[in-house]
Amino acid sequence: MIDLKTDLRYTNSHTLYNKPNSYRGSMTTKTTYKDAGVDIDTANEFVERIKPSIKTTARKEVISAIGGFGGLFHLNPINYKNPVLVSSTDGVGTKLRIAQLVDKHDTIGIDLVAMSVNDVVVQGAEPLFFLDYLATGKIELEKSVNIVEGITKGCRQAGCTLLGGETAEMPGFYKPGEYDLAGFCVGVVELDKLINGSTVSVNDHIIGLASSGLHSNGFSLARKVLLEKGNLSVNDKVAGLNKTIGLEMLEPTRIYVKPLLNLFKSFNVKGLVHITGGGFYDNIPRIIPQSCRAVINKGSWYIPPIFNVIQEIGDIEEKEMFRVFNMGIGMMIIVAEKECQAVLHSLEMMGEKAYRIGFIEKKEDKREQVCFSENQD
Repeated sequence: MIDLKTDLRYTNSHTLYNKPNSYRGSMTTKTTYKDAGVDIDTANEFVERIKPSIKTTARKEVISAIGGFGGLFHLNPINYKNPVLVSSTDGVGTKLRIAQLVDKHDTIGIDLVAMSVNDVVVQGAEPLFFLDYLATGKIELEKSVNIVEGITKGCRQAGCTLLGGETAEMPGFYKPGEYDLAGFCVGVVELDKLINGSTVSVNDHIIGLASSGLHSNGFSLARKVLLEKGNLSVNDKVAGLNKTIGLEMLEPTRIYVKPLLNLFKSFNVKGLVHITGGGFYDNIPRIIPQSCRAVINKGSWYIPPIFNVIQEIGDIEEKEMFRVFNMGIGMMIIVAEKECQAVLHSLEMMGEKAYRIGFIEKKEDKREQVCFSENQD
């Protein structure tokens, strides 16, 4: 057994006092966590600043206060017969770089929430709670508060609570002004209401819900085309766009949760497709049976100008555009032909821009599961 006192004396005599004079001199000044780049007082002030905003997202099931070791959510079994929990986690990708270049941080949190809650609702589930992770080299109070207030705004749009989160101050890891975001959502759906695309069949119709722009995907290509190949800055304006390049790219992702939850109450939704990375070509096959293919009618919806600008400057092939971007359709709804018109009307009444953009047909061998047609009938 090592004698602790003896061991410490040994350390003092052979390690401390044999160091060069410059080292001995530095030991006369006490070192704090703040000296290392982590300001606990600022972090505590940050938590106090965001508490009122977080409280605006609270649901009745929340039974914990902000600042505990974990968030508590009481899922009352009386309200469900056979509940299935649905979870999703995501980030915002390199859209963060645009937020940092523009120095605008009040909407990027909406994007963070949208990426997860939209993935949860496509399975028929109601998002219940959300957790966020913010990592930065140094907490900049106003910037960090803006980020979290964007997250709470996204949670309110989705009807879920911001149950907790983590803010990591990591000096030396991120450059000044840089930060990263990640999020995690949990939702619930009755087992017999789960939407998985298994009932999608020939002659079903595809309805598209309008996107707000790029949403949060394809930004590596968009940045390369606009900022590098196009030699534009985030503050530049180009023909066809009403905003600067930066503000156009920062338009927050649409959150489709509430209109879809309302739709579930009255209609049999067979399949839902959240158009994210992979665009039309990679996302639609995730929900339709292998025996089916989706026929998308060109020109049946409005494509925001930002996509045309990117395609022209980058000289990008049409198929590549539809494999990378949402091209103006952020969500697809697959319903039976007989319900299509009623669903479109219901969405219009809810204020949604909805289009009948295609249909399902039988897939022949070796054909792709997604094709485009000039015929809009």
